[in-house]
Amino acid sequence: MFRSLKPHQLGVDIAVALVFLAIAWPLEALASGGIGPLFEPSLKSLAAAAIALLFSGAIALRRVSPALALAIAWVGALLQIGLGRPPSFADFAIFAVLYTTAAYGSKAVYWCGFASALLGAVVITVYLTAGPLYAGGGLTWENLPFALIMLVAAAFALGLAWTIGALVRTALRARENRLAQQRAEAEAVAEQERVRIARDMHDIVAHSLAVVIAQADGARYAAASHPAAAAEALGTISTTARSALADVRLLLTQLRHSQGAGPQPTIADLEALYAQVRAAGVELRVDVDPAPPGVPPAAVQLAVYRILQEALTNALRHGAAGGPVDVSLSWHPDRVDLSVRNPLGAASGSVESRAPGTARGHGIIGMRERAQLAGGRLDAGQDAGAFTVRATLPIRGEG
Repeated sequence: MFRSLKPHQLGVDIAVALVFLAIAWPLEALASGGIGPLFEPSLKSLAAAAIALLFSGAIALRRVSPALALAIAWVGALLQIGLGRPPSFADFAIFAVLYTTAAYGSKAVYWCGFASALLGAVVITVYLTAGPLYAGGGLTWENLPFALIMLVAAAFALGLAWTIGALVRTALRARENRLAQQRAEAEAVAEQERVRIARDMHDIVAHSLAVVIAQADGARYAAASHPAAAAEALGTISTTARSALADVRLLLTQLRHSQGAGPQPTIADLEALYAQVRAAGVELRVDVDPAPPGVPPAAVQLAVYRILQEALTNALRHGAAGGPVDVSLSWHPDRVDLSVRNPLGAASGSVESRAPGTARGHGIIGMRERAQLAGGRLDAGQDAGAFTVRATLPIRGEG
């Protein structure tokens, strides 16, 4: 029923209504002589004031409540007709009210404004051609053409005010839809960025902590009998932790300042990744056949690195102790195939999958998302007593 307006908008509407009242009231008082001898002068003045106040009130309420303004305008118009008054300056308020019903009214008020424009044209035509103001004896065949012209003119004038409001309504709706779409797109971009950072954070932290834990366990057992091995393990822990801390700081900087993506790992960094895993005591066997024919796209290199990083982390955490881990990379002209296979440990119930293609968990989900973002696919699960990760990524463009 009532719309929410800003204070300055409400102030402008009230000021316009007061100016309108200051003009309409004297003009209505001057036109009071046409009401007829049956009305006392005091009643004529009261009628003039009532009409001016009604239409001024409709002006004041036209935006805050188009429905109420339309009802008040109809009351003012019917009062004019009942008193037999001629059209006057106050009637201009009707055009403003019809405009706001179309521009700001609800769906029901929108169509009520349209119906009021058509009905008002008929009422105006009948009143001016057959009412008390017309001295020709009512509507006849002689004045029918004049009545039709008046009907068309009244419908055009009232309908034009309503149509302008309808066009403004369409423009406002289009702007709201555009702003809503922009907000949705911005939220989608922000969500994608949060997911990317969360995925990178998981890959970095999970892999680094797995290496640190493995090295710490090894150093604890070797401290008594092999001090040199313990010192080497502690050095690996220090190096891995520093590298992870640098990567985490980079991700947090991107998140805090909304900067572009920083340096990302490539296939040139795989040897360092393999060295970390081997240093954790894993027998890692890597087979690259065929080798990359050129320089693969950066997105493919990042996906390969992160998938291998997560797969090796799972092998380190859940694989059988001392069991070999086989890594296979095949760089074809149009795609790269990779697989990571490791025997399951005794506590394989904690592993993230139960069958190929049915794996669940943050790590598996992250690997699958990376493969999908690169346009490929990934399957992970148990296969003949081993856990296997297989992925195929297309290589777009030339190396």
